[in-house]
Amino acid sequence: MSAALQEVGRLLPVVGFLAAVLVLAKLCDDEGLFHAAGVYMARHSWGAGRSAARRLLVTVFVIAAGTTAVLSLDATVVLLTPVVLTTARTLGVPPRPHGYAAAHLANTASLLLPVSNLTNLLAFSAAGLSFTKFTAAMTLPWLFAVATEFVFLRWFFRRELRVDIADRPAPPPPEVPVFVLTVLILTLIGFAATSLLGLAPAWAAFAGAAVLAVRAVVRGHETPMGIVRAANVPFLVAVLALGVLVSAVLDLGLGRAVSQLLPHGTSLLALLSIAAVAAVLSNLINNLPAVLVLVPLVAAISPVAVLAVLIGVNVGPNLTYPGSLSNL
Repeated sequence: MSAALQEVGRLLPVVGFLAAVLVLAKLCDDEGLFHAAGVYMARHSWGAGRSAARRLLVTVFVIAAGTTAVLSLDATVVLLTPVVLTTARTLGVPPRPHGYAAAHLANTASLLLPVSNLTNLLAFSAAGLSFTKFTAAMTLPWLFAVATEFVFLRWFFRRELRVDIADRPAPPPPEVPVFVLTVLILTLIGFAATSLLGLAPAWAAFAGAAVLAVRAVVRGHETPMGIVRAANVPFLVAVLALGVLVSAVLDLGLGRAVSQLLPHGTSLLALLSIAAVAAVLSNLINNLPAVLVLVPLVAAISPVAVLAVLIGVNVGPNLTYPGSLSNL
């Protein structure tokens, strides 16, 4: 029981951070951020001929990568992907390439910031890096992974992206939600500032969510209970329960078994091997329990080994549907 309580105590700050980010993403949607993104994608891709589908794919990549990085993969999967599919159908282009792009980027584009993915939040403290150092270390892997994803999907869906479409009237310009964009920018600055001050970045996430929550309640667009529901409390409890379960299984011998598969070094080959093990384990048991299993084992090696695990558990799950919750 004491071990379980200790694990819950370790995960509570992570779960609190996740709750704040979920609320922030939902309130951004209520403020019209994702609707504006859909209108922007449609206007940028509008036009007859074969290039509309390809232009839309580029725009989806830019917006989905940014949404995942700033508002987490949950926002991309739950809020942005339906907008992407609707935009594709409105343009008259095949929706499949763009739907896959949004779904894949929910995983691949989550490498950049500690807040981009629950896996990152779980590993952030173990890596022992500040918010800015984490981001600086993951920028090149993030750019490489997103670019590789684009090249692959552009090739895989090359026939569907060459479909001719008829010319249609362009939609009106989007109404840019200036207030919510300002809050998001200030929240990002807050992430870096709190890290430099030695504070948990969760305080910046709570501040951003609180500003939008008060505004929504005052304007009558949301209720306190609606904001609580946006935090997805059952999911938060499930994360805590999963952490306790994985901790118990590690103590029963799984930790020793997996540890034998991991190289104990920081050479390029060793880091690639760690990422490969993380990718395979993610596709076998899902990336969330995979990161809970692997991070305690590699944390003693080096912070860069923890980041290698994150590359494996964030990019690898795109291979199978059970690899991550966002795929499902």
